[in-house]
Amino acid sequence: MNFSVFAKRSTSVQLLLFDRADDAKPSRVIDLDPTRHRTYHYWHAFVPGLRAGQLYGYRVAGPVDHSQGLRFDPEKLLLDPYGRCVARPAGRSRRAAQIAGDNNAAAFKSAVVDTDLYDWEGDAPPRRPFAHTVIYEMHLRGFTRHPGSGVAAEKRGTFAGLIDKIPYLEDLGVTAVQLLPVFAFDEQDGPVGLGNYWGYQPISFFAPHPGYSSSPDPLAAVDEFRDMVKALHRAGIEVILDVVYNHTAEGDAAGPTICFRGFSNETYYILGHDKSRYADYSGCGNTLKANEPVVRRLILDSLRYWVSEMHVDGFRFDLASILSRDQDGMPMANPPILWEIESDPVLANVKLIAEAWDAAGLYQVGSFVGDSWKELNGRYRDDVRAFVKGDNGVVRAFAYRLTGSPDVYMHDGREAEQSVNFVTSHDGFTLNDLVSFNTKHNEANGEHNRDGGNDNLSWNCGVEGPTDDPEIEQLRQRQIKNFLTLLLLSTGTPMLLMGDEVRRSQAGNNNAFCQDNEISWFDWALLREHADIHRFTKGLVAAKMNRELPIERLAMTLGELLQRQPFRWHGVHQDAPDWSDESHTLAATVELLGYPVTMHIMVNAFWEGLAFDLPGLQRGGTWRRFIDTSVAAPGDICSLEEAPTVEGPTYLVQPRSVVLVVAHVGKRP
Repeated sequence: MNFSVFAKRSTSVQLLLFDRADDAKPSRVIDLDPTRHRTYHYWHAFVPGLRAGQLYGYRVAGPVDHSQGLRFDPEKLLLDPYGRCVARPAGRSRRAAQIAGDNNAAAFKSAVVDTDLYDWEGDAPPRRPFAHTVIYEMHLRGFTRHPGSGVAAEKRGTFAGLIDKIPYLEDLGVTAVQLLPVFAFDEQDGPVGLGNYWGYQPISFFAPHPGYSSSPDPLAAVDEFRDMVKALHRAGIEVILDVVYNHTAEGDAAGPTICFRGFSNETYYILGHDKSRYADYSGCGNTLKANEPVVRRLILDSLRYWVSEMHVDGFRFDLASILSRDQDGMPMANPPILWEIESDPVLANVKLIAEAWDAAGLYQVGSFVGDSWKELNGRYRDDVRAFVKGDNGVVRAFAYRLTGSPDVYMHDGREAEQSVNFVTSHDGFTLNDLVSFNTKHNEANGEHNRDGGNDNLSWNCGVEGPTDDPEIEQLRQRQIKNFLTLLLLSTGTPMLLMGDEVRRSQAGNNNAFCQDNEISWFDWALLREHADIHRFTKGLVAAKMNRELPIERLAMTLGELLQRQPFRWHGVHQDAPDWSDESHTLAATVELLGYPVTMHIMVNAFWEGLAFDLPGLQRGGTWRRFIDTSVAAPGDICSLEEAPTVEGPTYLVQPRSVVLVVAHVGKRP
């Protein structure tokens, strides 16, 4: 095996080999000779006779001067920054990596991987265009961890467990799963007694998280991840990874030495004017120096690895705006790392999604650098929530969100699917809680309800939390259907949150990052309890994917689409939209490009029923009610063959309801 690490300004490096993950003493220590084993800032050695599965780590010595950003600690065992696999000892301790002394027995260890041993059996990526994509954001562990999942106990919460639930995803109709971080992360980096559940504390950019494997063998995580990808691809489902290249689990100056800090602290991290401190644009204690050449190469090599060797289809970049900051933390007009990702041939057919903001106030929705990047549209979330809730002054912004946010994305030839639309995500309320709580309830996190966002644009429909009041429950059910309808029918790429299709609740917790329990897990009993919402969601996904409603999605810019498929705006009366601040109504008519179909949507966010004019059909045809969120199931969404005809010149849209009527005005081509 060849070993090589970057360790600028180090004075000595030891390679330690271990037989078991929890060994306190290495089976062999190899002292690297700087005259033979060092080239520039790289220490390297060829060690014959080793095999896949060999456990190892490094100890690195060098000057210690915190004022200059130098934090070498030769007592600490370090992970290989390029290690493909991480072994986790039973007694692993984050604290042991923070205090003085040897931490061999309690430290993560890297494991040698031979990626050529795996049989992909002809696996090929689905390569769906964004125009034919419905994303399902999920937590891998939380999806199957619940005892009611029907998954065998040893596979719950693992890559193998997800494989067992692929039929559910196929039935729901989604085309891509977006997995919260599955890179190896520090589960102990969280509140005392709770830990870290979401996984946004990475320790490696190449290794799958060992806790998501159903086998104790460290190498099993690598193959089990690939088994999962292969199985999802066979079902036509793409795999998008939520990746964290903006910070690591080593935290601030008081944090542990796990990997990067011990090799070249000033290379990997943006430091403050006082180099003993870390610049924190991530809100997690440190910030990766993404545009430093060595770190740029690390990020690119990591992305290439997950695409080439692990067959991943795309990436959602957490706090992606940090990647636009220079080595001093200042925003750059043309960040090298972003353009290198975009122009890399290995990544040419990969989905790239940016969370185009960071924790220090840099907000780049609509202005994120690059031509291939799609963006999570936070403005969609906020404006749709506000309008459906009944806020004033939102109707014009709401119209923009329905039509792909042209006020944000009309420039530079952006695609119609540039906007990744979402109402909820892992970070915030679930859809059920959005209509059940006015305020967050994060007491279980142990931070006196101070954590998590305060401005949620939520409305509890009259009672805080669960209720037996049938009228309030009926209103909540309707509001949930309103949100789902708007999300799946808006121009752009829709993203659903795991469990929203069955009204999964987190008991009002809008920051469940540390809740590895039933607060966060998918409760599969909800599939029976809220079969109505599940059926409704399936119908909407089918419509979006052109299985029921023929929505044309051609590869064209947003501007071209809106020009060739224009929306006619109305209010209660035809061709008379009410754009006033007090308006709570909006209607639109659109003739679908390439199909003899006309759609007319009516949104009534007012608290009284209103009669909306129905446009005349110039080429004949009859309006049919495809969706009415106020109608009892199963009439709330129908197949086109079963959709009832609509008689008369108006349609009574009930309070807080969305109605979609559809007319065939000719024969399909």
